[in-house]
Amino acid sequence: MKIDILTVLPELLESPFAHSILKRAKEKNLLEVKVHNLRQWAVNEYGQVDDYQYGGGAGMVMMCEPLVNAIEQLSKEKELDEIIYMTPDGELFNQKTANQLSMKENILIICGHYKGIDDRIRRHFITKEISIGDYVLSGGELPAAVVVDAIGRLLPGVLNDETSALFDSFQDNLLAPPVYTRPANFRDLKVPDILLTGDPKKVEEWRSEQSLERTKERRPDLLND
Repeated sequence: MKIDILTVLPELLESPFAHSILKRAKEKNLLEVKVHNLRQWAVNEYGQVDDYQYGGGAGMVMMCEPLVNAIEQLSKEKELDEIIYMTPDGELFNQKTANQLSMKENILIICGHYKGIDDRIRRHFITKEISIGDYVLSGGELPAAVVVDAIGRLLPGVLNDETSALFDSFQDNLLAPPVYTRPANFRDLKVPDILLTGDPKKVEEWRSEQSLERTKERRPDLLND
């Protein structure tokens, strides 16, 4: 999979992709992430990519010309399966969307900034708009990193145990069951006996029950879905 990211602050995305699982994915050539500074396509020598709003109002708007030029150039290099805009009023990102995007080959993510991007870009070039929550951040860089991380760990071969992702929270609209490790007894706080039986069938049944109970308690809305 190849993911291109357009941003005015590429330095914000240096660390998230240089460590842990995403680093492993890149080293295995399973994921390629390229971060592009939108100012490469600036409208003048001063690096301008934004301008004042028509109609007045506080805050700058990212201009059409730099974004379109960037999109068209990257589209010539590869056929883009999705052009995603990170925005607070987009579709709420969830595990189902991550699963769907992990099946794509080439994705472009545009990080909004200031008051956002010219709406003509949203209407005529963007194929999917994504939000990571009902709140506003300074820009789309951190949300983009969240989306890439969620997608990247799903790619076959990235995780050491490929079955691990199948039992994450929100797969099948359920939260993950509680987990435990050594010691079995810590300050008289004991691991459930069933996990020590060595009976895989009983353990799996217990985990399924716990997953359902935890979802009922903490996120009953998932069961309605």
